[in-house]
Amino acid sequence: MSPPLPVSIDETIDLLARADYVAERGLATAVFLALRMGRPLFLEGEAGVGKTEIAKVLAQTLDRRLVRLQCYEGLDIASAVYEWNYTRQMIEIRLAEAEGVKSREGLSQDIFSERFLIRRPLLQALEGDIGAAPVLLIDELDRTDEPFEAYLLEVLSDFQVTIPEIGTIRAQQPPIVVITSNRTREIHDAVKRRCLYHWVDYPDAQRELDILRRKAPGASDRLSREVVAFVQRLRSMDLFKLPGVAETIDWSKALVALDRVALDPNLIDDTLGALLKYQDDIARVKGSEAARILSEVRAEVG
Repeated sequence: MSPPLPVSIDETIDLLARADYVAERGLATAVFLALRMGRPLFLEGEAGVGKTEIAKVLAQTLDRRLVRLQCYEGLDIASAVYEWNYTRQMIEIRLAEAEGVKSREGLSQDIFSERFLIRRPLLQALEGDIGAAPVLLIDELDRTDEPFEAYLLEVLSDFQVTIPEIGTIRAQQPPIVVITSNRTREIHDAVKRRCLYHWVDYPDAQRELDILRRKAPGASDRLSREVVAFVQRLRSMDLFKLPGVAETIDWSKALVALDRVALDPNLIDDTLGALLKYQDDIARVKGSEAARILSEVRAEVG
């Protein structure tokens, strides 16, 4: 049996912290309510703020199987829900013909049975075991097309899918559903109405420092403080892509790999590619701007 679900918001914060996820109380409340009420959790926010990680952490701490559906443009039912094993069906038809089977109706019912069904992530999640229903991560839903959103409504409302040849397959125990979106486009209200919603924002300085202490423990205290202060200032700039928490962690680990215990202008210029992912952003920050920000950071950190 899997561990019991948390019975309070504080227990939820502790549950996430066991996997080194430092959650602010609003996010922990949304997670707790989603678990308590059995509702899908819709997490929206910029890339790299820890939305996907929530599903991974829940699977780890609750000892559940993680079923991940990575969304992309053109995602269809065959890739997301199910498809028929046409190769096996053709072999079955050839064998039936060789054995002289005459009943087309009987053959049709046989080849469109569950043993010829290839289960994709959504169907796998609905057929989870009692007492250990999986965590279903529908990642970056905003990358899909609107028709796929419409198909999801049955899954999110009733935790079931309908296969014309077989009928309706319903979850005996609903999975824990986490949906993420980077908001590259708006998700339809019909999807959001079926979920509990939370906007995952960039962390404040103290929480980001707590995250670094867990995720990049090899960094010195001074380096961690300087990194956080530097990144916090970058997020106030008009950059094409602001650095997320994931980039803050990557940058800290890169600096540790270089055996550095504090920032300096040349070090920042040489490693900005671990923090910023667009050349225009790097060009804007590199050099005098980075040195100016660092001087403010040193004055703050001391």
